[in-house]
This record gives sequence, C-alpha cells and structure tokens, in this order.
Amino acid sequence: MQHRKKYTSLDEIFNDEEFHLIEEKKKTSSYGTPDNRLLASFHQINDFFAKNGRTPEANISNVSEYQLYSRLRSIREDPVKVEMLQPEDVYNLLQEVENFSVHEPREEYKRRSKKEIKSIGDILDDDLDIFGDDEGLFEFKHTPKVTTMPDYVGSRKPCADFEDFDPLLKSCQSELKEGKRRIKDFKNEQQIDVGYFFVLNGLLLYVAEVEERKQDKSGKTNARLRCIFENGTESDMLLRSLAAELYKNGRRITENHVKINSEFHRSLGAITEDDKESGFIYVLKSKSKREELASLDNLYKIGYSRTEVAERIKHAAKEPTYLMAEVDYVAGWKCYNMNTQKFEQLIHNFFGSSCLNIDVFDEKGKRYTPREWFIAPYEVIEEVIGLIISGEVVKYRYDGENETIVKR
Repeated sequence: MQHRKKYTSLDEIFNDEEFHLIEEKKKTSSYGTPDNRLLASFHQINDFFAKNGRTPEANISNVSEYQLYSRLRSIREDPVKVEMLQPEDVYNLLQEVENFSVHEPREEYKRRSKKEIKSIGDILDDDLDIFGDDEGLFEFKHTPKVTTMPDYVGSRKPCADFEDFDPLLKSCQSELKEGKRRIKDFKNEQQIDVGYFFVLNGLLLYVAEVEERKQDKSGKTNARLRCIFENGTESDMLLRSLAAELYKNGRRITENHVKINSEFHRSLGAITEDDKESGFIYVLKSKSKREELASLDNLYKIGYSRTEVAERIKHAAKEPTYLMAEVDYVAGWKCYNMNTQKFEQLIHNFFGSSCLNIDVFDEKGKRYTPREWFIAPYEVIEEVIGLIISGEVVKYRYDGENETIVKR
C-alpha cells in the first residue's frame, strides 16, 4: 500500500515535483517582435518582386498588392528602416530613396507611430501591426548594419519662394487639360533637366535647378537637384534618386507643342512684305495597311514642300515617297527667309539611326527606298524642333532603342 506524503505547508506542495504545479513554461506568442514583423514584411515585398519583376503598385482592386505597396512606401520614407533592411535588399528596392527621407527625432517617430485607425485605408497603410508599436525597431540586432546611405540625404521641406513657381505648375496643369502637353512614360534619366515637369506618386513636380553633374564612385553621372512640388514643398534629391522613383511610380510631361510652334515662327523674325516664303516643314503619319508598317505606332514622315501640304499629299497612295498609301497630316510649319532643305536635313540627321528601312514598289513595279520616314514619338519630334530653334540640338542625340532624347 502506497503511503501518501504528508505536507506541513503549501510551499511543500507547490515544490513537489510529483505535481509540477509551479513548472515554468516558455511563453509563446503568435505575434513576432516589431523587428521580425518588419523583416517578414520586407521578405514578402522581395517575393513579390521576384515573382512579378516589378515593385507592388497602388492597385486598389488588389488588396494584397496594395498592402505591399503601402509597406514598401512606408519603409522608403524612413531612413532608419532603410538602413536596417539593407542586408535583405537583394533587389536594390531601397537603394535610392532619399527623396522620401524626412529627418525627425526618434521620440517624435515613436509618438506618431501609434496610429489611430479610422478607415480601411489606415489599415492597408499600416506596414507593421496596427495594434503594436515600433519601439523595437530601434533595437534591431539580428543582422549587421550595413550603411550605404549617402553622406547627405535629400529631404522634403516647405518651399519658401513657392509663389515664384506656383504659376508655372498651374500653367502646366492647364496645358495638360487643354491637350497642349501630354503625360508619357519615363524612360531615361537624361530626360531630367531644368525646366521640365514630371509626375511622382501623383504629385506634379518642376525641376528648378540642376547643380554641376559629377561622376560618383561607381562612375555614373549624378547631380543635386532642386525640385518644386505642387503641394508647396521642395526637395534637393539627387538626379539618379529622382530617376529611380520615376521609373517605379512616375511619368514625364512633354513640352508645350503650341509654344514650340509659336517659338518656331518667332525665330524667323517678324514677317513683312519683304520676307520670302520658303516652303513648309510637315509631319505625316501613314495609313498603310501593310502589316510591317501598320504595327509601327510611332512611324512618321518628316518632310519639306514648296507647295501647300494638302496639295502635295493629294496623290499619296500612288507615290513611293508616301509608302504607296494615304497619309494623315499631323503638323506643319510655314517657313520664311530660311533654307528649309537644310533644316529638314538637320532633322533627318538627328533621327538617322531610326530611319525606316523598307522597299516600296510603284505601280510599274519599280523599287524605291524612302528615306524620310522615322520611328520616333511625335512629342520627341516636336522637342527636336524646339532644340533646333534654340540652337541646343548639337548637345543631344536620339536614343532609338528607348525612343528618347539624351545628352551627348
């Protein structure tokens, strides 16, 4: 018969191994630390990039992608998070984010990190845990810190002389509504220069200043900018930083084609009775149904005529120079007191690398190879005409592969 132990106190009972009443068990939590949540979030962003070949976009019809977009945006806006995640940034998603960087005291960051949830947007924009805090982020010790941030980080701040730029920004907005400007894809960082407009994350910006261009340690050209945003702020981000963000979430805005046309006429001087009309520079688009031609969206003829353009193209369908097809008149410039043939030749030389190379046969079967058709967006053609007018064309060349103008 087994004898029961006799206990003289509660402590003896609690300490008896037979009962294991006070055995300590390791606490487990279904929630990770803020550090781990941040790391897991960024791994999801990396996985998305690996699968789709792009960063998440603000696609409100896809909640999961929108959430990843919000997380990435939040990380980019915080230099502390960027620095901590550098070892995990295998796709260089955080390499150049200075245009979003805002310097603020750590305590201020902690204070505002406690978010008040008022809408579904607030939930989607929460990059960590909406019911947690981020204080653990500042004690991140799981991976070594690798600092690749520049010595000086660009930042957004209120623009003190915004009244000088506000009319320019509003004028650009009006010209977009009137169709005088167009919004196009951003394709090359050399499109960034003084006086140009861009759209970044839905905000219109104006490049007011470009400091001296210098080569960085990797041998790439860079320059400090002064960018003015339509919301009254400005940033002194680097040119390549702006380009990196425009590739992801931005567009470029073309120049005002009406202004280019008027400048062209003004450059010829005031027209008087003594001035002699030289002819017309014109741009045409082919209506050919030939498969290899119809598939080219940016195929244009840049030509010269001494007679009215409408008269000149009347029999286009029977002339090899017009690809034996009807054409649409796109634009034209009446020229005075100038050698329009040389002007036309200059344009042809500029776009020479993108000249259409195709054989066309007339009604008698004779072969022709027209040399006045070029593969280039119309807005680029307009820009080139503006550069010729200003005399700046010698500083540029045409990049046919990317269909854009770049500096020599």
